[in-house]
Amino acid sequence: MKLAISGKGGVGKTTFSSLLIRNLSDSGKHVLAIDADPDANLAAALGIPGADKITPIAEMKELIFERTEAQPGSIGGYFKLNPKVDDLPDALSAKMDSIKLMRLGGVKKGGAGCICPESTLLKSLVMHIVLARDEVVVMDMEAGIEHLGRATAKAVDKLIVVVEPGRRSIDTAEHIRKLASEIHLNAVAVVGNKIRSPKDEEFLKRHIRGLDFLGFLPYDDALIEADLDGVSPYDVDSAARTEVAQMIAKL
Repeated sequence: MKLAISGKGGVGKTTFSSLLIRNLSDSGKHVLAIDADPDANLAAALGIPGADKITPIAEMKELIFERTEAQPGSIGGYFKLNPKVDDLPDALSAKMDSIKLMRLGGVKKGGAGCICPESTLLKSLVMHIVLARDEVVVMDMEAGIEHLGRATAKAVDKLIVVVEPGRRSIDTAEHIRKLASEIHLNAVAVVGNKIRSPKDEEFLKRHIRGLDFLGFLPYDDALIEADLDGVSPYDVDSAARTEVAQMIAKL
């Protein structure tokens, strides 16, 4: 099962991703977790020790040069468009129980269509992970789907957009849906987060039409405190754990 998670910043995307990954791991699955959002820290949300010391692949200059034969930060010139990446998930992942985690990092370039060594390596890596790996793959992405291309999109079983009751979150969800349709990724579902009442659920259902709701997660102070304390949301007493387990059953 290959899942991509997206949504507006601050919506609780990484919290949801961590609950999903830990649930899958506890149910006996081997999970390859991909932190593809430069502003998120999936490792800390999963409770992986030494999370702050995990170097993003986009910052591994020697590796990028070795695999692409071009210096990171360079534009133009010649470099390998199909670098070797199949050994990287096992060599460069942090491990905890049956979870392996990789941090992709961000490509610090102007313009979304950067053709540069870092971008090429990351896209090749994501393609390999989605098309060739036999673990469950969960990708915590930016408020978009930058790392996915047409070839990769066909193999993604579900793009899950996390939303909260609010206009900006809904606008972001529509933007993500549009981006997904452009690469023919039509298996899109929605998870409502920070739900305080049935009124919040109805608000989201009324404004997001044509997409399946996988479920709803309650607004929970315990999850906010977990984030402030640097504790995995999976390790606190919250109804969200049970809700996410039910979503996995649906998937």
